[in-house]
Amino acid sequence: MTSDTNRPLTLRDVSEASGVSEMTVSRVLRNRGDVSAATREKVLAAAKQLGYVPNKIAGALASQRVNLVAVIIPSLSNMVFPEVMSAISAVLEDTELQPVVGVTDYMPEKEERVLFEMLSWRPSGVIIAGVEHSDASRAMLKASGIPVIEIMDTDGKPVDCAVGISHRRAGRQMAQAILKQGYENIGFMGTKMPLDHRARKRFEGFTEALAKEGVEIMDQEFYSGGSALAKGREMTQTMLERSPDLDFLYYSNDMIGAGGLLWLLEQGIDVPGQIGLAGFNGVELLQGLPRKLATMDSCRREIGEKAAQILIERLGQEDAGNSGQIVELSPKISFGDTLKRY
Repeated sequence: MTSDTNRPLTLRDVSEASGVSEMTVSRVLRNRGDVSAATREKVLAAAKQLGYVPNKIAGALASQRVNLVAVIIPSLSNMVFPEVMSAISAVLEDTELQPVVGVTDYMPEKEERVLFEMLSWRPSGVIIAGVEHSDASRAMLKASGIPVIEIMDTDGKPVDCAVGISHRRAGRQMAQAILKQGYENIGFMGTKMPLDHRARKRFEGFTEALAKEGVEIMDQEFYSGGSALAKGREMTQTMLERSPDLDFLYYSNDMIGAGGLLWLLEQGIDVPGQIGLAGFNGVELLQGLPRKLATMDSCRREIGEKAAQILIERLGQEDAGNSGQIVELSPKISFGDTLKRY
């Protein structure tokens, strides 16, 4: 069948092209009812040739949901989140569920707008980064009536389910490892905390563990914007010019840590003898650096996989109400070449 008009194709068009009734076409395309393999193949071939795409919104009027999963993350430029997305997509690949991404740029008001638009499409579930949300966002998530999986963080009370790591514990573990290696004059560099809640929690855990051993951070520097090598170089130079007695630098992420490492090596500074370094996230892209940066894996792939698995399990249950399930993963420190071990 060909048409010179731009009108939307309908079930009737597929019915005429395949030679079967509209009801049979509907059953095949919705994968419902008893239809012979030959008829199913004929309908699917006609739909494919025509370029017909079913109107899932119309079908959702009866089921009250479509096979979309709203995945809401703060950034696509931060390479951590594309890896989480990849893991979610891999698990959902063998299902009818399709992830749709919304980006909030770490802004609560933007998260509200993204949630409002995505929930208006009546998705089957929501996977959203973080457990901190505005009152409006939390109200929308609670009232959605669908599974809500909050990811990346377990330090807080989830709306429904949560999969992630304890960032406070991660900060404490890194502080303990640094002190164990004999470093005492410690500087911290990272993103501005009000927006990045997970970085803030790591910083809190880090400073708490230092204080427990009678150590205070000697210097600290915060910045706005993405995680970049250039920013790490700039901040490291500024901090060491201001506080030359520092013997360890802890970065809130690997990218600025890598920038700091490159600047230090260019200056001929002994790493880790004169000054040690550590980042966070375990970014594989940085494996080719002249020295392997000490870091801690944020378990991002496991988080994405587990979140998608929980969602699938929840959708297979009759009751999709709150379950309170919290899955906390355990990141491990990689000492690399920048955190010396005696």
